Amino acid sequence: MSRTLEDKVAIVTGGGQGLGQAICNRLAEEGAHVVVADINAETANSTAAAIVEQTDRRAIAVQFNVTDEEQVEALVQRAVDEFGRLDILVSNAGVLRSGAIEEFDADDWRFVMNVNLFGYFLCCKYACRVMVEQKSGSIVQINSKSGKKGSFKNSAYAATKFGGIGLTQSVALEMAEYGVRVNAVCPGNLLDSPLWVNSLYGQYAERWGITEEEVRQRYVDQVPMKRGCTYQDVCNVVVFLASEQSGYMTGQAVNVTGGQEMR
Repeated sequence: MSRTLEDKVAIVTGGGQGLGQAICNRLAEEGAHVVVADINAETANSTAAAIVEQTDRRAIAVQFNVTDEEQVEALVQRAVDEFGRLDILVSNAGVLRSGAIEEFDADDWRFVMNVNLFGYFLCCKYACRVMVEQKSGSIVQINSKSGKKGSFKNSAYAATKFGGIGLTQSVALEMAEYGVRVNAVCPGNLLDSPLWVNSLYGQYAERWGITEEEVRQRYVDQVPMKRGCTYQDVCNVVVFLASEQSGYMTGQAVNVTGGQEMR
């Protein structure tokens, strides 16, 4: 049976763990060769090694910092040197720091901006150079429902995600004539992810004086479909946007929120 992304070449930033790792694995399952790019060399190497061991696809690991322009340029060049082309960029690397606006540390604000928005810009810049020459390619940004609606005491993150949609639409307009498509995926809360299980449930339980189970149920109750978003939910849409199945879509920010966000 043919695979959706047979022999395509993909870079996934933040690909060494969590959602990024799940995206790397799914792209390989769909037939792509994968460049696992992450600031953490250990997780990038283990993810790439697992793909090579468990599939018939090639995978390499590249340690890089998404906010360093020279390192981003080198990442894209490494992909081209290794595989001869670049078909897919999944801009997944991101960070979250929250707090009340009147107390938000300016350095924390800049850090979130640099990773989530400036880093996305740099990845687009160098991926587009390759894709314009090829006259083909797909860029997919992992955004958030916080890119569609403000997020309580989470202003820096939401600002980067709103900005990310603006950047996605703007680059999509520039790239349309070259056959390069640019879209975003806006997931809901990944309630079973390590971020929630190992950190957020405990923080919110302490803040609100309730149990972690009650915290989880509070977030589930906000979703019309009554469950959290999963890695598979997100990967399904990433594969669609990366493939020719979405060949007439560009500049879109696709909600994957179980009905929690509909704009």
